[in-house]
Amino acid sequence: MKAMFGGLALALVLAASAVAQETPRDGGTITVALTADIRSTDPGINRDSNTDTVLQHVVESLVGYRDDLTVGPSLAESWTVSDGGRTYDFKLRPGALFHNGKPVTSAEVKWSWQHRWADPAWLCRPLFDGSSALKVEAVETPDPQTVRFRLAAPNALFLAQLAQFQCFAGGVISPDSLNADGSWNAPIGTGPYQLDSWNRGQAVVLKRFAGYKPLAEPASGYAGARIAHADTIRFQIVPDPSTAEAALAAGQIDLLPSLAPAQIDQVKANGGTVETAPGLGWSAILVQTRDPLLSDPRMRLAIAHAIDIRQVAQARAGGLADANPSAVPQASTFFDDGFLDWPDYDPAKAQALLQEAGYKGQPITIQTNRRYDGMYDSSVVVQAMLAAVGIDARLEVLDWATQLDNYMAGRFQLQSFGYSARLDPSLMYTAVVGSKDKSPTAQWDDPQAIALLAQSVQTDDPAARKAILHQMHALMAQQVPIIGLYYDIVADAAGPKLKGYKPWPGGKPILWGAWKAE
Repeated sequence: MKAMFGGLALALVLAASAVAQETPRDGGTITVALTADIRSTDPGINRDSNTDTVLQHVVESLVGYRDDLTVGPSLAESWTVSDGGRTYDFKLRPGALFHNGKPVTSAEVKWSWQHRWADPAWLCRPLFDGSSALKVEAVETPDPQTVRFRLAAPNALFLAQLAQFQCFAGGVISPDSLNADGSWNAPIGTGPYQLDSWNRGQAVVLKRFAGYKPLAEPASGYAGARIAHADTIRFQIVPDPSTAEAALAAGQIDLLPSLAPAQIDQVKANGGTVETAPGLGWSAILVQTRDPLLSDPRMRLAIAHAIDIRQVAQARAGGLADANPSAVPQASTFFDDGFLDWPDYDPAKAQALLQEAGYKGQPITIQTNRRYDGMYDSSVVVQAMLAAVGIDARLEVLDWATQLDNYMAGRFQLQSFGYSARLDPSLMYTAVVGSKDKSPTAQWDDPQAIALLAQSVQTDDPAARKAILHQMHALMAQQVPIIGLYYDIVADAAGPKLKGYKPWPGGKPILWGAWKAE
């Protein structure tokens, strides 16, 4: 009995020691590699992915996406919905301060909204002006701690759009962020870090904001308590992947985010720890349904039967990503295996459909590029599969800017493409579904699909939305306006001193909650 208690005591001591080792340490600098410089410091205006990554640590939105892709509190601690879904009242987090020490009120929230709305560079305006069904009619300030958004009609995507990190639509900055003449100076936000310096082409440095008062809800994605431990976050510009890998191995950087699958084994061999999470960037083959040859649904279905999407996913991600033909990612709370239903890989059926459609060997061009390895790799595999069933598939390798121009204009037959993360399935469908006459980027110009998409944003009942999403996927499998392949994984490499860090489906590094060991 004594020996048993002695062993138990030893186990408790070891467990306590392990807990102590994981206790966050305040202080120090976390250095993060960025592939390129940020575009500006004005959130949501002149932006790209790296800009969003940095500024999310400085500027908070009213709401943010959690790890499970539901929307949770951030600068707003709570909200209520009234008037049949047309009015949203957000209560601001008590004690929230701007980085200049001034208290946050509803007036600054309204001003921040108007600042973006007035700037013609704000590309997300169509998401809120009625162009995509959602229309914000007014932003009001009933009291200093309450900001009210009035919608023209109920829309289940309002919170999701407000939480989008690409737009910063719900992001709040102080009017003091502007110079006296109204020009942009620097962001004065409410986040756990504030901008310290930006040495263009070299590094962006953030320092911890001592006046930050977090929410009570635990951190999850971009929602909840953003508790900063490191004194400084240094975003170092390292364009070359090999240089970044060497810097990680040498301890010069602590985090190398967004690894390509081909980098993972080498980073591990050099002593780095690689953490992964299911991603939201969707790789797909776009199909131009107005092309004379591909306007025949039998041709599109033949192509679907000719492509083994599981093999494409395996070739690209080395087994780390699963095939997924739908606009509903595995990371979504709406996902179930029904969204994997798709025309089976069946070369014989593909050949029969080609014959039925009267295919005479006309060439079909797949546009691709070498800037993004995933797009190029997928196009090579797909070309081989189409050739195996008798389709004269030809690769057209373009520079990325030209391919993107062709996508924007609808100038292609097939195109290997990738959609950036959308954290709600209806947002991904919004990027795909629509009138080609109004928007050439619309891949799926079908009245029934457009109607179903509208229904999906008119209800906030999860079960009803999921049922509509299933209908949309089943219809897409019949019409094949696009061939979904897989969702990229999120793979981030951490050095041995970085603790408390984990990737999340949103894909962008989150450094609050992380700390630097001595």
